[in-house]
Amino acid sequence: MAADPRPNGREDFEIAIICALSLEASAVNYLFDEFWDLGGDTFQKAPRDENHYTTGRIGKFNVVLVQLPGMGKANAATAATFLLSSYINVRLALVVGICGGVPALGKDDDEMLLGDVVISNAVVQYDFGRHYSHRFLPKNSIEDRLNKANKDVCALLRYLSTDHGGDQIQEKTARFLRELQSAHTSRLAGRWAKQRAKYQFPGTAQDRLFKTDYRHRHYSEPGDEPCGCNDQFACRQAVTSFCEDVGCDEACLVTPRDRLEFRREQERKDSAEAQDPCVYIGAFASGDSVMKSADERDRVAKEQKVIAFEMEGAGVWDVMPCIIIKGICDYSDSHKSKKWQNFAAAAAAAATKALLEILAKIKRNKEFQLDRRA
Repeated sequence: MAADPRPNGREDFEIAIICALSLEASAVNYLFDEFWDLGGDTFQKAPRDENHYTTGRIGKFNVVLVQLPGMGKANAATAATFLLSSYINVRLALVVGICGGVPALGKDDDEMLLGDVVISNAVVQYDFGRHYSHRFLPKNSIEDRLNKANKDVCALLRYLSTDHGGDQIQEKTARFLRELQSAHTSRLAGRWAKQRAKYQFPGTAQDRLFKTDYRHRHYSEPGDEPCGCNDQFACRQAVTSFCEDVGCDEACLVTPRDRLEFRREQERKDSAEAQDPCVYIGAFASGDSVMKSADERDRVAKEQKVIAFEMEGAGVWDVMPCIIIKGICDYSDSHKSKKWQNFAAAAAAAATKALLEILAKIKRNKEFQLDRRA
């Protein structure tokens, strides 16, 4: 089979991947099939473009990877605008990384777990609205919401929402996740075991969902002086500490969790499938603050019909056609920890490569044009 031709210039790129965090971009890098810029910045960029780019090939697509200078909608919107000044033929941006999940989807009793992946079919700016004395009211009329995804992106998402399309992306995501883990382990052969385990499945014992009304705080004094923690307030030390360190009671975990128990049984049998992510299609809530409140999470999820929270998608969504692909690293509550971040980033990267493989097949089998103006 002939090798895919090297692009002649920036005009030969139509897919961009945008990541906010280094750990997100690092995971994506493992799934490039070739890099075009190993010898230096081959394609350069337009004047006044402040982005840093990595270029290469994923499957059949030339892809440009952008890492943002920081989190949030403003950074994402600025980077997307710079991107289009240099890569004028980019037709689709994939915002890839980690997010907070909403554990109860309210549909067919589906159970979302850490390490699962959410792909956007809509995005809501949940922190865009008006503050009144009694409450904050988001602006959620049709004219206030972000533009709908263009018709070709909608067609792709509809396909992924079918049984056949859903089976395809889940199977491919699981396969590419194993490839990423293997590539990372091989690269770090001979290194410290903890480094080699960076993208490995953290295990079901680390997937802990506390009841909505159970706060993360000190349940015993951390020192000689009272820290002030109570059911309405958590001190600064508690906020940045693990549940094990502050004394969060496992008796307050949500039970039963049928899918978690099934995954735990697979884990006991040493099945490789124990780590396989489920891939959900749904709406993201996008804002400039990290969601760390179970009460607020559930309220926004119910009112806005979202299944995940993130911080960059809304910034890109109005600039160009965009799909958000993010792995769930926590439950958007006060019990957050970073234990799942690398695995969730790897799962999102794997789902991204899976989506691009499916997109290439659709484009090959029928006319399918990504149009920035559609």
